[in-house]
Amino acid sequence: MAAAMNRTEALNNIVEQAKRGELVFPTNVAASLKIQQAIDDPDCSVDTATKLVMNEPLLAARVVAIANSAAFNRGNSVTNVKSAINRLGFRTLRAIVASLIVRQLAGTSKNPQLQTMTKHLWEHSAQVAALAQVIARRITKVDPDTAMFAGIVHEVGNFYLLSRVDEFPCLLDPDPEPEETDTLELPSFTDTIIDKETSEAMIGRAVIKSLLLPQAVIDAVEALWYGMRAMPPETLGDTLLLANELAHTKSPMDINSYSESEQYASEIDFVVGDGTLNSILEESDEEVKTLTAALQT
Repeated sequence: MAAAMNRTEALNNIVEQAKRGELVFPTNVAASLKIQQAIDDPDCSVDTATKLVMNEPLLAARVVAIANSAAFNRGNSVTNVKSAINRLGFRTLRAIVASLIVRQLAGTSKNPQLQTMTKHLWEHSAQVAALAQVIARRITKVDPDTAMFAGIVHEVGNFYLLSRVDEFPCLLDPDPEPEETDTLELPSFTDTIIDKETSEAMIGRAVIKSLLLPQAVIDAVEALWYGMRAMPPETLGDTLLLANELAHTKSPMDINSYSESEQYASEIDFVVGDGTLNSILEESDEEVKTLTAALQT
């Protein structure tokens, strides 16, 4: 039955499920959510966090790799999870756990097209997270750990959609070309046919709610969905918007929307103190590359 649907009908179906709180997560997400809940407890110790992280080999490897990335390594490498957590702190650890959850959302489908899209979507997310961390630390002066967190989870709604592709294969179909008459009417939130941006935002909001993300991160992702880039950037939302635009790997779920932005993303520049955005990005290039690579491990 689901296979006979078109993409719009599938999105509407998933939106209705999301409204009812009936989100369908892969089984391994539940274990990672328990880790997230445990480290969110203010009484959670480094020793407890270390034991939890070491129960997930992929998470443990990523924690050590990020601690040794140029963004966090200030001279000596760490070789164990406890030392890595001590260096990173719990806020960064929460972001890394979130990165595991986001990747797990897409599941383990054997569909080659889905695997490729998942890989590209995570490359995009990792780049945005690394760029957001550097932009926050060097330019906007908002908390860099929160900025990285926001970058990691900003595509969580699309990861969830990819997790439903085996059930709704039409989600991979291209968007239909709009008819000329479609441009004359603006759909409302109560329309039976929900437009792509609105439906994916609604799904994303439901997933974010389930993951119990910090309000500052939710607000930043909302700014990415509906906001406008400010120059120079000031807020966490501005930071995320700029990082998203500067990322070399674009989201495979929104590839059509980047046809124009790719042409001028490299031209974005503004003065920051005694330097410029581009000079800061050049100076931070190694940090961005190593942090991106560590997140993708």
